[in-house]
Amino acid sequence: MTESTRTPDVNPSRASLLFPTLTAAQIARIEAHGVKRRVRPGEVLFEPGVHAAPFFVVTAGEIEIVRPSGDAETMVAVQGPGAFTGEANLLHGRPSFMRARANQAGEVIELTREQLLGLIQTDPEISNVLMRAFIYRRVELIAQGLGDVVLVGSTHSAATLRIKEFLTRNGHPFAYLDLDRDADVQQLLDRFHVAGVDIPVLICRGDVVLRNPTIQKIADCLGYNDTIDRAHVRDVLIVGAGPAGLAAAVYGASEGLDVLVVESNAPGGQAGSSSRIENYLGFPTGVSGQELAGRALTQAEKFGAEIMIAKGATALTCDRQPYSIQLDDGPRIAARTIVIATGAEYRRPAIPNLSRFEGAGVYYSATFMESQLCGGEEVVVVGGGNSAGQAAVFLSQTAKRVCMLVRSKGLAESMSRYLIRRIEETPSIVLHPCTEIVALDGDGHLESVEWRNPEGAVERHDIRHIFLMTGAVPNTAWLGGCVALDPKGFVKTGSDISRDDLAAARWPLARPPHLLETSLRGVFAAGDVRGGNIKRVASAVGEGSIAISFVHRVLAES
Repeated sequence: MTESTRTPDVNPSRASLLFPTLTAAQIARIEAHGVKRRVRPGEVLFEPGVHAAPFFVVTAGEIEIVRPSGDAETMVAVQGPGAFTGEANLLHGRPSFMRARANQAGEVIELTREQLLGLIQTDPEISNVLMRAFIYRRVELIAQGLGDVVLVGSTHSAATLRIKEFLTRNGHPFAYLDLDRDADVQQLLDRFHVAGVDIPVLICRGDVVLRNPTIQKIADCLGYNDTIDRAHVRDVLIVGAGPAGLAAAVYGASEGLDVLVVESNAPGGQAGSSSRIENYLGFPTGVSGQELAGRALTQAEKFGAEIMIAKGATALTCDRQPYSIQLDDGPRIAARTIVIATGAEYRRPAIPNLSRFEGAGVYYSATFMESQLCGGEEVVVVGGGNSAGQAAVFLSQTAKRVCMLVRSKGLAESMSRYLIRRIEETPSIVLHPCTEIVALDGDGHLESVEWRNPEGAVERHDIRHIFLMTGAVPNTAWLGGCVALDPKGFVKTGSDISRDDLAAARWPLARPPHLLETSLRGVFAAGDVRGGNIKRVASAVGEGSIAISFVHRVLAES
């Protein structure tokens, strides 16, 4: 642990990552971007709930970082000369979790969020120090559940799982109280006058009680989008924050474009729900989809891109420029160009009662969260692609047995060889070719599954957890005829757009559409939403970055 920061509950090696000490040269460069000022004993520098709290570097004296809870406080750290405040919420422009207070007379360098962003975009050495500390601090907050959210729910509740997934995939620290296990939960519910029928309950910012809230209400309560100016016309509006959308945001913002990303749920898209991606360039030991998405989000925000969370696009207005996107909560967002990166979702098989068990035994992702629900049990994974293979291998680490059901005769045509070998070498994974589920049953939660085997006989199995990863349906319903789609509903781009498509769209230019450009000038598609896409994370990232090169050309035409 460095001498500049004292932390009561963190071991010394961990503290050195969370609270590094800046050198005198680094402090001098930071001072050029901000203002040096004196602080008084007891002076509060920022409170919990403050949007885009200032960034402080301590040059003399000490600052206490505390977490208020009612009338009490929990000491998080005492920071001395060379230490600095802030964590990931400072980059996001979201409300702070902590209170910072001077415990003696001293001196600090103060930067606004805008000044901090300017610093980390121009000084790579300082950027590395700050960004690494911000990320480690957020990881520590998540590990200890130190945030501004308490979730009260049940392991058997689909709505509870929905909220846990939203908070987890957005990297928001929260404390979880399980009605089925925590004896003291009822006392908390009584304090807020909450009945059992209201579960799950989210206690937001200490005193706001949300009963079985929608994702949009949670995002609003946590202030995710409060600092975003919806009336401002952007250079490029990116719809969807999967690998393609985040890559477009990183390249667009780093090249000086005014970028806004609109995401209906959480960053990462389908890839964000992958337990481990092992064939992505640069990660020889693999990386989870959530880790990859979180790093990409931080990278995009580092360069100045804005991210709007839990606001889905419901319509594209394409009959006039600038184009605009209708959001599901009413307002429109306008931009000179648009990148469609809404991806695709897993196809829901035609199984009776399927929707009844979604989130209560039927899942569309296999992350650590879902694996906790089925440890030591037998599970089913349906699908023959890489996502299904990754899920089967991951779940085999905790499940008693993993039954892989595929309609084809094997995996060779749809799955990477390294995954096939991993599955073949894992005794607890049993492949069932030419097999499909025909029925589900249970009382509130899935209890049994029936599937038809290659001989045509129907087998019944007492299995409580199924992971569906079959096919892909593009998220294009919101486009409303503005761009040409192929017969399966994917967006046509570039040379795939026919002359008839261009005529129907009244293409206004002598040039043909650019690579990745749709039948609407200045509107591009990248990733899994695009017709002819290659279903790999690397190709989606490549398409997102390529789309930005053509955005520059279209803006130059204006």
